[in-house]
Amino acid sequence: MAKTFRRASQAFFLLLFIVLFLKTESLGENVLGPPVRLFLDADPLLWLTTLLATRSLTHFWSLALITLVLTALLGRVFCGWICPLGTLHDLTGRFAGAPRRPIGWFGVKYLLLLFILAASVFTLQPAGLFDPLTLTVRSFALSLYPAFSHAVSALFDALYAAQLPVVTDLAEALYGLLKKTLLPFRPPQFHQAFFLGALFLAILALNFRERRFWCRYLCPLGALLGICSRHALLSPSVSEGCNDCGACAAVCPAAAGKAAGEGRMGAECIACMNCDDLCPQTAVRFGFSRKGAAAFDLGRRRIVASLVAGAAAVPLVRITPLAKAQAADPLLIRPPGALAEADFLRRCVKCGECMKVCLTGGLQPALREGGLEGLWTPVLVPRIGYCEYNCTLCGQVCPTGAITKLAPEVKRQVKIGLAMIDPGRCLPYAHGVPCLVCQEVCPTPQKAIRLEEATVGDATGKRGIIKQPHVDLKLCIGCGICETQCPVHGRPAIAVTSLNESRSPDQQLLLN
Repeated sequence: MAKTFRRASQAFFLLLFIVLFLKTESLGENVLGPPVRLFLDADPLLWLTTLLATRSLTHFWSLALITLVLTALLGRVFCGWICPLGTLHDLTGRFAGAPRRPIGWFGVKYLLLLFILAASVFTLQPAGLFDPLTLTVRSFALSLYPAFSHAVSALFDALYAAQLPVVTDLAEALYGLLKKTLLPFRPPQFHQAFFLGALFLAILALNFRERRFWCRYLCPLGALLGICSRHALLSPSVSEGCNDCGACAAVCPAAAGKAAGEGRMGAECIACMNCDDLCPQTAVRFGFSRKGAAAFDLGRRRIVASLVAGAAAVPLVRITPLAKAQAADPLLIRPPGALAEADFLRRCVKCGECMKVCLTGGLQPALREGGLEGLWTPVLVPRIGYCEYNCTLCGQVCPTGAITKLAPEVKRQVKIGLAMIDPGRCLPYAHGVPCLVCQEVCPTPQKAIRLEEATVGDATGKRGIIKQPHVDLKLCIGCGICETQCPVHGRPAIAVTSLNESRSPDQQLLLN
């Protein structure tokens, strides 16, 4: 019975995760409700590392506290009953064949947790790289969902091109329904999509080596919840009637059965209750008790080494010329509302939510623009898409406040960069060909690109008057639409860099 309830709970929360994921998209309005980031808000690891890295209690009250209280009372029910990645592991594990003997690396996830916490104390935020919820959201948003949408669109395009009687008409009706439900408003495309998808699929493929491999040995959130569940009121116990038949170990997805030792059961148990249902001696049962689980000995040297490694990682990651004032990568254009770079990196968990909701697809995962610390953080690539003048969705979905939620009227005043014209490529400058595109698309009320008449000559020596564009330093907000729409292919004639961004006094072109 407990197994049936657990599977129903897993199905419900996985479906809820997918529904909220699909709703993390604009459908024509500049409003997204808080529920779209429900799972990230309820993640204790992200909450704790953000508090440590920022040394701020601004976001102290969070849904993550409810998760911690629930864990302290009922054990790791989040891992066994709620976590969407855990459910995907269980589904993958069904195809893995007979269970293999556990390799016993249970301490690795606790050492990884200590590494992450130590780094967070010294203001580094590495949790987003390893946290299961950010990992899942990022993989879905930047790789799996785009691949799914492109595959479905290609299939229906092929059916439409075939013009099969009846079949094409049915396909068109079905495609219209999918556009309203599962498919995105805009076909998403992201850099590193193949790598991110392959990494996620590789993590799922570890289930063929051992079921719930990630949960058993690598998940830092599971380690944190395991520590919190050591004195949980609801816990498994083994009576004297146990004859060591091994039935519990065979069905335990977390390798926390009696064969692993009772000392491990409290920390590793994910409250699936399989052992309670299948124990032939009814010796294993779940109940409310004040008896805490024995501590899991990691070894003093390993603990110290993990803490030292976490602290040492901070200067090693930050030894880069990009951290020097006025040496930042000019392509590091952050979305409007992003905090100053140091504060932004302390908060950003690389979840990919802001990139998913970007109306034009301009927000992309960083690779080298922000250094190793900025890996997979959002950067605007204007040649791909611009920052919509009236859009504030990225600030609405950010779970940690790395991107501030701005009112539309405030956002329109924020500068994220500066456009500059390359006269050697600009048509009116280099070739005497009329072009007004950048000035026409500029969204600011007072055009940040003005046109000035100039007398130019062509190859025959004939001279004429033509309008040439000039960027106003005070009015340009760096939205990038001029670069996106520039008709010069390849490298555009007008390009945006992070120069003059509002959030950084070191990135100003002119001294005040």
